[in-house]
Amino acid sequence: MMRGVTHRRNRAAAAALIFALFARSSAVVADDELPDLGDAAQAMVTPQDERRLGEQSMAQIRASGGYLDDPEVNAYLDAIGQRLVAGLTASHPDFTFFAVPSSEINAFAMPGGFVGVNAGLIQAARSESELASVLAHEITHVTQHHIARQMAASANTQMVTMAALLAALVAAHSGNGQVASAAMSTTMATQVQSQINYTREHEREADRIGFALLERTGFDSRAMAGFFERLQQAVRGQEGATPSYLRSHPMTHERVADAQDREARVPYRQIADSPDFHFVRALLHSYDGRPEDAVNDFTSRLAEKRFQDRAATRYGLAAALLRAKDLPRALKEIDGLERDGVQHPMIEALAGQILQQAGQYQAAQRRYEKALARYPQHLQLVHDYPRILLHERRYGELVRFAEQALVSRAGDASLHQVAAEAYAALGNGMQSHRHQGEYYAALGDSAGAVEQLELALRADSGQGADTRELLVIESRLKALRGKRAQSAGQGAPGAAGLTAATFQ
Repeated sequence: MMRGVTHRRNRAAAAALIFALFARSSAVVADDELPDLGDAAQAMVTPQDERRLGEQSMAQIRASGGYLDDPEVNAYLDAIGQRLVAGLTASHPDFTFFAVPSSEINAFAMPGGFVGVNAGLIQAARSESELASVLAHEITHVTQHHIARQMAASANTQMVTMAALLAALVAAHSGNGQVASAAMSTTMATQVQSQINYTREHEREADRIGFALLERTGFDSRAMAGFFERLQQAVRGQEGATPSYLRSHPMTHERVADAQDREARVPYRQIADSPDFHFVRALLHSYDGRPEDAVNDFTSRLAEKRFQDRAATRYGLAAALLRAKDLPRALKEIDGLERDGVQHPMIEALAGQILQQAGQYQAAQRRYEKALARYPQHLQLVHDYPRILLHERRYGELVRFAEQALVSRAGDASLHQVAAEAYAALGNGMQSHRHQGEYYAALGDSAGAVEQLELALRADSGQGADTRELLVIESRLKALRGKRAQSAGQGAPGAAGLTAATFQ
């Protein structure tokens, strides 16, 4: 479940407008295939530039409170996204899919393979295929290098826009919301004016290629047109109430007609939603408004049988009860799901969290161990179990678990953080600083990562560090220093020129 999310209004506004920039950053491509890699856009902004810009933008998003730190939601989005990515027919960057703590209906793509989806859009989707249709659209923005092409078309405007948006973000951090709003209003006006000739063709291309991607990966491609139509219907006669998705992805009659024409050419078929889709939507709904309001809403839905999935609705009620600190009733709902024979890793993770908050740590540990034996890769369980071990001061077990998990999750910030705490408790300063450095690196804080790895090399582990361990740290430190130098020192046009001026 969600941990450490910031909901300050100014931060959210700043982050939302950064997302709007990326959603609008685009250029025209006439055909499904990319032009030759030697074109102007590729010469100005290389794939390496795009990745670096995306990574630095992610660091800003995290710092602004624009990242929903919820393993359940992010793991689900990544599973759907990676299923779509597996259907790509050409080379592509590694993709990262993540959720944004905003109730607005929106999604956006950033250079280098980073795709964000607002919590509001996940809740607004009526089927998993509708959600997948949005992800397919955003994946296409990345694979077609739309942002790089727009930088090539208007590099100077793009640089000023990015710098102004990040300056506004800093103003929002300082609490000066009026300054932030003024800066961003000017910025967005410039952005719209410079890109109005690109947007429509860009969006139609993402629709067309995204539709084919849905077909190849087994989703209901007809969901794309249905989602478009429903969003348009929602704003008819409601001036000023346009969903942010339609503002950042301008909808035209031609786009809707094209989607309907493509839909008419494919046979009707029913695609069942996964249980995860319903459970994640219920979890997000449990975060809405006041805890007692969420509890009352889930309770009335169950009583009146207003739900798509009864088990997911009961799970949502248990999550809302946990948020409301009504732990006995939350456990009762979990027990009821078990009596009904419902099995799902999200239920196991929620049960462990309820037991923790009830102070039943040994019972929580047993629950996690049993659940991990059945669902060893479920991210929430992988994150929560070592925290129980940390509380119980079972540091040796914790580091063994974390090190094993990190073999397949090398960039997992949460695992590195608990490993750093456990190694510190064991008196192993070298490994503690190493993992703390990797924690900072995972969050995009390269300066903090370098500092910690330097401390790791100077630390006396007290456990006879071997040459191999030292070489691993030295190699990682060299790579991070090189990355910092590259980001700060390159002055090439486009993305490379942006980094030192606006992201450091």
